[in-house]
Amino acid sequence: MKVGQFEHASSVILAPMAGVTDRPYRDLCRSLGTYWAVSEMITSNQKLWGTRKSQQRLRFQDEVGPRWIQVAGGDAETVASAAEAAEELGADIIDINMGCPAKKVCSKAAGSALLKDPDLVKDIFETVSKRVSIPVTVKIRLGWSLEEINAVEVAKMAEEAGLSLVTVHGRSRACKFAGTVHYDRIAAVVEAVSLPVVANGDISSEHQAKKVLEQTGAAAVMVGRAAQGRPWFPNQIDHFLINQNTKKNPTPGEMKVILTAHVSNLAEFYGEVMGPRIARKHVGWYLSDPSNQRKSELRTFNRLETLAEQLAAIEAIFQRSGATTEKAA
Repeated sequence: MKVGQFEHASSVILAPMAGVTDRPYRDLCRSLGTYWAVSEMITSNQKLWGTRKSQQRLRFQDEVGPRWIQVAGGDAETVASAAEAAEELGADIIDINMGCPAKKVCSKAAGSALLKDPDLVKDIFETVSKRVSIPVTVKIRLGWSLEEINAVEVAKMAEEAGLSLVTVHGRSRACKFAGTVHYDRIAAVVEAVSLPVVANGDISSEHQAKKVLEQTGAAAVMVGRAAQGRPWFPNQIDHFLINQNTKKNPTPGEMKVILTAHVSNLAEFYGEVMGPRIARKHVGWYLSDPSNQRKSELRTFNRLETLAEQLAAIEAIFQRSGATTEKAA
């Protein structure tokens, strides 16, 4: 896949997920073979860039590229100014968020709420494209609701404005993350434009990724929730698509190494108070167990306050499961 001057054999993108795909997680995924990764969304309101949350999300200057930075906002000038500032900070690609269904984002006429105003969408595309010298992409949904589908129209606007790529989540804003993903409607977008289209929505296995690529004709797939607690998953998909065979999951010992590194990096990035708190949800995803046998262990883990306590608990959990220390794949 190619985005601007960046070209790579990988056809899998780690999706932007607020509170998940932060700098430590993107670094970890890249260490396990991911090439394309989009940042958590950054507000285009630069008056808020001094907050702790924004400062943390803006720490991408020395990140291994391509540094694909997503901005979210509700008017062309604000989004364009934020894109310019992100480019000055070292962004390699700008992604415009027109796909987030969260109420707090849509209530500010940003995210997928923009899909209700095609004229504003066009203005944002054209203004941002003129103001930055790096590739611009956009992530959208099918439309505001299944009765108000306009993904093809928006994708055509993106192409006309000179954007480099469009990602389409195959649900409407009203659907949020429930119900059927309409891959046929993503295929309609692929058919309508010549710029690369990325298919997003419920890519939960290597076989599903291949099926979606075949069904839609998309240039790539974007993986979101299925990568939570599975930072090796994007690379597994790439391996399957390229080699036509399955790359095994990490062994318990390898997973312990990965998880220990992740928890440690969160503490280093966010500090000894916030790091361990943020680590709890990630550990829950790594150690999720359909049989609920680890439920008690996770409850105990979620009461731990320090990195040292968390590392000791992880060691104990894997010792009980018989894992040995191994080098991560």
